[in-house]
Amino acid sequence: MANIPPQGFTRLAGSERKPPANARQIGPVDPNERIEVSVYLRDPATSNPAGNMSEDVQHPGPRMTRAEYTATHSAAPEDLAKVETFAREHHLTVVETDPIGRKVVLAGTAAEMMTAFATELQSYEYEGGTFRGRTGPLHIPNELDQIVVGVFGLDNRPQARPHLRRYDAKNIPPRASVTPTSYTPLQVAQLYDFPPGLDGSGQCIALIELGGGYTDKDLNTYFQQLGIPTPQVISVSVDGGHNSPGDPNGADGEVALDIEVAGGVAPGARIAVYFAPDASDRSFIDAVTQAIHDTTNNPSVISISWGAPEVDWTSQSMQTMDQAFQAAAGLGITVCAAAGDSGSGDGVTTDQLAHVDFPASDPFVLGCGGTRLDSANNKVTGEVVWNELASNEGATGGGVSDVFGRPTWQANAQVPPSINDHHVGRGVPDVAGNANPLTGYQVYVDGQSTLIGGTSAVAPLWAGLIALMNQKRKQALGYLNPFLYQNYQQLLQSNALRDVTTGNNGGYSAGPGWDACTGLGTPGGSTLLASLIVSDTSPELEKLTPGAESPGKRRTKEFQLSLFATARAALEEDNRALVGKTYSVQAGIFQSKSEHFEVAPLVLDVRNIDEPISFDILLYVSKNIKLATEWYKHLRYKPRNPEPQFVEFTFQVIVSGPSSLATYFYHDRRWLRTIEIEFDAVEQSQLATVSSEV
Repeated sequence: MANIPPQGFTRLAGSERKPPANARQIGPVDPNERIEVSVYLRDPATSNPAGNMSEDVQHPGPRMTRAEYTATHSAAPEDLAKVETFAREHHLTVVETDPIGRKVVLAGTAAEMMTAFATELQSYEYEGGTFRGRTGPLHIPNELDQIVVGVFGLDNRPQARPHLRRYDAKNIPPRASVTPTSYTPLQVAQLYDFPPGLDGSGQCIALIELGGGYTDKDLNTYFQQLGIPTPQVISVSVDGGHNSPGDPNGADGEVALDIEVAGGVAPGARIAVYFAPDASDRSFIDAVTQAIHDTTNNPSVISISWGAPEVDWTSQSMQTMDQAFQAAAGLGITVCAAAGDSGSGDGVTTDQLAHVDFPASDPFVLGCGGTRLDSANNKVTGEVVWNELASNEGATGGGVSDVFGRPTWQANAQVPPSINDHHVGRGVPDVAGNANPLTGYQVYVDGQSTLIGGTSAVAPLWAGLIALMNQKRKQALGYLNPFLYQNYQQLLQSNALRDVTTGNNGGYSAGPGWDACTGLGTPGGSTLLASLIVSDTSPELEKLTPGAESPGKRRTKEFQLSLFATARAALEEDNRALVGKTYSVQAGIFQSKSEHFEVAPLVLDVRNIDEPISFDILLYVSKNIKLATEWYKHLRYKPRNPEPQFVEFTFQVIVSGPSSLATYFYHDRRWLRTIEIEFDAVEQSQLATVSSEV
């Protein structure tokens, strides 16, 4: 019955299941066992909710409102009616109808479900317990063909696993070059230059959890140790799942890592934790769908630290999840996912091939790889690919998808062919961050302090950064991948992305530019935010080749201007600043070098020296400085005017210590120069002491 469709039925495309690995069949399921399934329906719209991936890459953000999505992409009433009719005919109960999520939840006995979907269910046992399983395809009535795209919940085998690695000193052989260390999320954020003065206020970060839990006591203890407020953390039930702490060696570690990393980076954000009852594909898909369409919490970024090799998923699972991620992209929700912790093989032991992890391999997801991050005196001293496979401590995932083709925005990224069969596909990951358990994160779980690494930490790290950037932009970034790839060279030159060029994950090696270990690199948070702000505010400029004509305009000649970007802070005579006092910074463009300003030469090609040239100037300050003006200024430089032309910022020092100002100059969305000014901030008493000694 499992493989031959009964009369009037057809195979549900992509529903084929392989026999469960590492499990033993122990007999048929109880025919009276109550089962719930989630039935997902087709999108009635012919257009992709994310729009054309190759268009408008300079302006990340929502492509439609929730109302527009609901009107266009909700399940068709006639499709819902056909599913409800099918349920009645097979004695199934309609538990929930979700038109926006295009999902219908049905319930019935195991016997009724097996008849309704023409399949057989068996019970299996494995090291972690028991589950229901099936082999072969599911079947649906002919009238539901092309309407139903996926049925989930009949087989509830563990589908995904958390991508975390606990540091275990016993597994690490002594090596002179390895000195284990650990970081708080605050320290990692500082090393990656996350933008200061932001805490994620007004944003919601969604975390997908397939088990485990947390306690308020643990969170209060942890954030008190960090010296920052405990973020607002709420639990959201998915399919009856709930916050269930109790096993520090199980999923609790993943939950704690996700909350504490995201909350450490963005303590002002609301953190919504979507708890599903297990790690089955139904739980995973339903949790993602619920988070995307949650109008109560309205997350602007989703962090996923669970996954599995593509080869372990059914096609219907990946296609249904991909539809959800396209919806997220259209609604302006960024999805970050861990790329895996088992190197280029992604933990597959049945062959010697390379595999990538899903959902990180989905083109609508920001895949997050892992590095080893070394530092001294709050500065990065080195960063390489995370690879501790020799000591069984994992390595970053990454490679070339066997399922998803190469996206248009990766066309120039030089993604290599797959090392398996040289096919061209989606390259994974997109970005990276600290993940090696030897340089892992300090976490507090179930009353215990521990050290955890893994790409599970990188997804919430990037999610926290995105929440900060969304706060500053006052608009969600949404689908970020096209922007990062199309602007990669500028982002690399400005240090908005930091290239990691050393190391490998087994099958793939790092090198200049994108690679299948660390993607485009690790973040330079402040500069990345500046690049995104500039992309939003710069006017659209016509792309003309020299001598080309634009409709309604005369042919123009291109001129080359030699200019100087300049910046000066008006400080005390000894290049110090007093705590509590307000100072100014002048930044702008000169035609001649000035002795009184820090300068950087610029060469610009312009077509009309009688028209103003637009510059975007952004000022970043160290954490002990508070800006008294906006951090972004727009300068319309007039080439015919030989006088210096500048904008002015004001700031106030709030804490003594080493201080710095960084002025970024952009033109036509392109980073030109950065001028840094360093000085000491002192109390009035310290300044008086220095003066008397002199």
